[in-house]
Amino acid sequence: MLTFNEFYETLKPIRVGNPLCEFTREHCERIWPTIERIRNLKQEKNAIILAHNYVEPEVLYGVADHTGDSYGLAKKAKASDADVIVFAAVRFMVETAKILNPEKIVLDPNPNGGCSLADGIMAADVRRLRKQYPDHTFVCYINTTAEVKALCDVCVTSSNVYHIIEAIDNDHIYFLPDKLMAQNVIDHCRRHGIDKTIDYWDGTCYVHEEYQPEAVDFVRNANPGVDVLVHPECAPGVVQKADFVGSTTNMLDHVRASDADTFFLLTECGLTGILQSEFPQKKFVGSCTMCRYMKSNSLADVLRVLENPEPHQIIELSAEVRDNALHCVDAMFEYAEQPTSK
Repeated sequence: MLTFNEFYETLKPIRVGNPLCEFTREHCERIWPTIERIRNLKQEKNAIILAHNYVEPEVLYGVADHTGDSYGLAKKAKASDADVIVFAAVRFMVETAKILNPEKIVLDPNPNGGCSLADGIMAADVRRLRKQYPDHTFVCYINTTAEVKALCDVCVTSSNVYHIIEAIDNDHIYFLPDKLMAQNVIDHCRRHGIDKTIDYWDGTCYVHEEYQPEAVDFVRNANPGVDVLVHPECAPGVVQKADFVGSTTNMLDHVRASDADTFFLLTECGLTGILQSEFPQKKFVGSCTMCRYMKSNSLADVLRVLENPEPHQIIELSAEVRDNALHCVDAMFEYAEQPTSK
């Protein structure tokens, strides 16, 4: 864990155009006692804190034991030997940690942990679709509730979606809930000569659907040589203009390995903040969008859930939902290790 001076020096370079993401020494001094209290509680309760790349920097750098994208954090949850898991993200990710760790206490600190994708499809929708498409393999993006996962065959994340779709031994796929990611998967299959019929649900991430191809053109014209990185939840017209497409962890790794000095990231602002901290000498251009759900996590919420969680913050799943959803998530890990079939 960082000392106070290391914490301040890490956060000081972060500038993403919002006063909430500018960290003066005075601000860091005000929040440091909360960080120390959380650290002490983690030791007392044998707890770990997982934090998605999109949450506030003070959570990522001050108290999180593991940070990353949904796939990486799912693996950390699965491997954990802690008694308590606090997951600073959104509700569906916290449920995934409980699916993988039914015997552990799994806590959701977020008072507003929704998601426009996960909230856009319900279990009743999937039951109806399975009757309508009986020969399809049902693939759900991880941005879904545990009840929806329990009705699907395999889960995917933005880091493994292309690989898993290729590896599935069925040419009829129903993908849910993200229509833009589905369209990008269809384009990927077409470009690689993979003959699959992919039907999909009409859902979107409200953050990523805002980006338009014209924004990429504008930034390229203003910044010759800029490296454009895009999340696969963006529209195909945006993805097709990118230099690199991948999950948040893929994007971080790409920038870390790149010799370029100017980047445009089309994803939630949290990722730009991480890279500004790591590479203050590099230039990050263009605008970004904050996810109101991810940014609802705060140090105060993490502290409260560790001290005295309310009943709705303690994740509980029925045995049926948990067992069926576990099959779906385990299938993701199995497919992710397989070579593609085509």
